[in-house]
Amino acid sequence: MRRSPGTLVATLLCALLAGLLPAAQATAAARPATEDTTTAREAPTYHNPLTAGVVDTFPDPVMIRGKDGLWYAYGTQNPVFQSKGEDGERMLPILRSADMAHWEYAGEVFTPETKPAWHKGARLWAPDIRYVNGHYNLYYSVSSENTVGVATAPTPTGPWTDQGAVLPAPSGCATGNIDQAQFTDEGGQPYLYWGSYDTICVAKMNAARTRIEGAVTEVAQGRRMEGGFVVRRGGHYYLFYSDAGCCDGAYSGYQVKVGRATSPTGPFVDDEGDPLTAATSKGGVALTANGNGWIGPGHNALQTDLSGQDWLVYHAISSDDPDLEPAAGGTLKLSKRPMLMDRLDWIDGWPVVRAGAGPSQGAQRAPVASWAAGGTFNDGSLKGWHDGGGSGADGWRVGHEQDAQGFVTPRGNPTGPAALVSDRSAPAARRAEADLRVTSATGAAGLLVGYTGPHDAVVAWLDRARNALVTDVRVGGRSRGARTTPLPADFAWDTWHNVAAEIRGTRMTVEVSADRLRDAVATQERTLPATAVRPGKVGVAARGSGVAADNVGAAALHTPVTTRVPEHVPGPPLPAYSDEFDTATVPGTTADSPWSWVRGPASGVTMADGALSWPTQGGELYLGTNTASVLTRDAPPGDYTVETRLRFAPGRANQQAGLVLYGNDDRYLKLVHAVLPVSHTDGRATHVTEFAKEGERPTTTPPTLVAYGPMFGGPPADTLWMRLSYHADSAREETEAHAATSTDGVHWVHTGVWTLPGVNKLRIGLVAQNTAGAVARFDYVRTYRR
Repeated sequence: MRRSPGTLVATLLCALLAGLLPAAQATAAARPATEDTTTAREAPTYHNPLTAGVVDTFPDPVMIRGKDGLWYAYGTQNPVFQSKGEDGERMLPILRSADMAHWEYAGEVFTPETKPAWHKGARLWAPDIRYVNGHYNLYYSVSSENTVGVATAPTPTGPWTDQGAVLPAPSGCATGNIDQAQFTDEGGQPYLYWGSYDTICVAKMNAARTRIEGAVTEVAQGRRMEGGFVVRRGGHYYLFYSDAGCCDGAYSGYQVKVGRATSPTGPFVDDEGDPLTAATSKGGVALTANGNGWIGPGHNALQTDLSGQDWLVYHAISSDDPDLEPAAGGTLKLSKRPMLMDRLDWIDGWPVVRAGAGPSQGAQRAPVASWAAGGTFNDGSLKGWHDGGGSGADGWRVGHEQDAQGFVTPRGNPTGPAALVSDRSAPAARRAEADLRVTSATGAAGLLVGYTGPHDAVVAWLDRARNALVTDVRVGGRSRGARTTPLPADFAWDTWHNVAAEIRGTRMTVEVSADRLRDAVATQERTLPATAVRPGKVGVAARGSGVAADNVGAAALHTPVTTRVPEHVPGPPLPAYSDEFDTATVPGTTADSPWSWVRGPASGVTMADGALSWPTQGGELYLGTNTASVLTRDAPPGDYTVETRLRFAPGRANQQAGLVLYGNDDRYLKLVHAVLPVSHTDGRATHVTEFAKEGERPTTTPPTLVAYGPMFGGPPADTLWMRLSYHADSAREETEAHAATSTDGVHWVHTGVWTLPGVNKLRIGLVAQNTAGAVARFDYVRTYRR
């Protein structure tokens, strides 16, 4: 008997939507990823800062994609409209965007009238936003109360209901109880990370994610460490954090670093293998100043565009406009910290911004914010969609609710199979996603990841009866096997969940999460038959009643960047500006020596075993206290790199030794192995590689030479190789230095760039200072063309 097209479609859909066929093995040769055919010239662009012309400042930003398909950003309480004449602050301001690149003001979490009394006038810092069981949880730091609060709302812009403090008092964490970030593990266990100056801790949370419970674990410790944010990727948990100081204008040494672990409670290690709990500074630099005008980039969050490309969201300070005026007649002078965003690349298992290039200036290719096929249904229509039989979308209707706005649900027979498919196609290498919900006990909602007809489709189900993520692949009308991954026992079926599937070659990865923030509660990977990987449509499938879908679409999968920008390698040696310290004469003590002393010669300096041996002094080179000796010599003309190998095992706080580029006592750049005073409750002193600058603060009138700012590099060692690379940036009228350190002389940790206003000649120098009792041995000073 000849079947009608409609009968054939219904039969095949029943087989596809049943999702009950046994698993089948399928192997195929990998197919290259499909490139986005949009050229770089045609692609939309954005410029940092994202908040230019919208708000004056937006510190500690975090971002989420709402269920209405728009992106929302939240920032620390600040005077965001000072340039418009507003003398006051907005409490946790909110921005909104349709494309992650262009933003508008959308309100604030609290006003003076709605702010809870328990805050006691505290300023509210560092928000974190999550979608939790049908509403939004906004976590925030209550600064002067030294705790974390949470407010809930039905939409990303409110109205907000405060739920009180998340942490008990005491919290169980050694230092500051601020800078929180929520994270949910596979299987559904929620955690909260928090801490500041100088530890980060983690604890489990209750099901509502409003209180911590159980043991508190310290996962990281370091000088001025704060701003933790955790994501999971490829079997590892990545803890992003910032250190060295967020908010001192042009002297802010903030940067973003990262460690990873195989458990959400650690132990986390940096990319050098050093534990984040070690009493040292750390490597794992993901983002740092690069000398292009952005200072102190830090306090990050993460967001993913529709192509699957990750983006780091952070704040930074412009060297041209670093400060705000005190708000509302107060005396607190704040740094101007607008919101920036740059591409986050994952290279050799570690995240790094723009392959290591750092913060961007100028036009950049924008995130992918529109699908090749799909839509949000917010216009109330089914234009651009048809049912699986190709006879129109009569089997579906558009609903509306406050948060999601438009969404779709099947009409007619609620127990029969149904599919809604896009009119347009997406490339074979794609990211497809949908927000899905199932309110009946036996229903199932599916993302049609790839659909070329009822004979050939890839579907990812949220199957309520099985409490599982189920994927099925059909080629030529035959199933290639269903795969099942359990969902958490307390999975909230009545609320929205994002299902995202990425197909690269023949590998498909499916994640189920609440809000696309790289903390999926279930993940499944499988190999697809090569014949199932082809350009095609995207859609949503339904089995049983109570199914709803929203934000359904697919875009070309991003092409990952897999190689870092080339590491700086010094040029040819400059022997005339180098010294092997292989003579018996102390440098700077004879008339023909290229070296000279500032306040010297220092006591006890000798030449022995081919090294300059220098006992640390009790003097300082810091702001108004300039009593330490400095050994200096001329630098070569043009740009250069100077290197030394330092053998130094300090045993007391404040002992330090290393390189300087010295103009005078109030204008220099310094790279030292230093021991910081004890600030952690376990009594351990912290060893750091401190890269610092001292110079004028350009925003004071007249400029005063009283500012000092540190940046912390990779871990030090008893033998440490150190480099400072000098560059005269005539275009920006700045003096620039880039620091790097190594514990083996081969692998280098690149710390970042400090700049000083004006292009000035600096002398190459050495110091060994602050506290007596240790001995610094400099094996050589070698200078190279940069």
